[in-house]
Amino acid sequence: MTIAITTPRGHVGSHVLQRLVQAGAFPRVLMRDPGALDPAWRGHVDAVACDQDDADAVLAATRGVEALLWVNPPSLSPTLPEADPVAAHARLGGHVARAVAENGIARTVFLSSVGAEKRHGVGEIDGLARTEEALDATGASVLHLRAGYFFSNLLMDLDALREGVLRTTNPLDAPMPWVDPRDIAEVAAGRLLHPWEGRGATAVHGPEDLTFAQVADVLTTALGRPVRAERIADDDLRASLGAVGLGEAQVEAIVGMSTGLRDGFVPEQPRSVLTTTPSTLAGWAHAHLRPLL
Repeated sequence: MTIAITTPRGHVGSHVLQRLVQAGAFPRVLMRDPGALDPAWRGHVDAVACDQDDADAVLAATRGVEALLWVNPPSLSPTLPEADPVAAHARLGGHVARAVAENGIARTVFLSSVGAEKRHGVGEIDGLARTEEALDATGASVLHLRAGYFFSNLLMDLDALREGVLRTTNPLDAPMPWVDPRDIAEVAAGRLLHPWEGRGATAVHGPEDLTFAQVADVLTTALGRPVRAERIADDDLRASLGAVGLGEAQVEAIVGMSTGLRDGFVPEQPRSVLTTTPSTLAGWAHAHLRPLL
């Protein structure tokens, strides 16, 4: 069968690519610039030029595909400060839904997020909800992976971590699911490799729910340096994001992800043996974060 994946160089997509190739598949990878793919993968994949924001290109690149991993590419950039991330996700959702319907793609795995079930009021995650809705409307078999908070999000504030501070707008004592992108990739690859039917969502919660205070303790041990959690105001986050050149819609998309998932939010999919994955934050931080600090 032909399996196609997007964002093959991303935190999740790169691991899906590795898993598929090691399982004996010859995946089709959709990239704006196939020349950017690591040469080590050439000969193991079918690299196809495709801008995910070009509906016709997506349609052409997914012809003959039986299983598809769709990950919306990042939409936050200071080089496009006027861009609206929620609208961008909705537009991309329309592109993939058209391709699924017109090309008869049997199974699609979509990388969504915890919180998409709210549909509104969760910042950028609202855009993922729009993609979920567009895919569901095709009537094809679709699985939405509602992932927890990526370990790799810690890479976005390395300067603060070097100073020993873990900043967040969330309450420091509120637990939330933290997950290794590699674990999300394992779930996605398994679903791509094995036939199934139906529409639904499943969470990928990581090994345990952690508060930011607990995360700081884990990082202190894993990094070999003291780290303390510090709660900042929403407006402080707005100011810092605006200072790096993000536009108002982009700033609110980020802030809204925090405000929409606190104050009693309970995920639709409860933690279970099916949503719990093994990789620990301590191991990830020691391997990936410590060398950068």
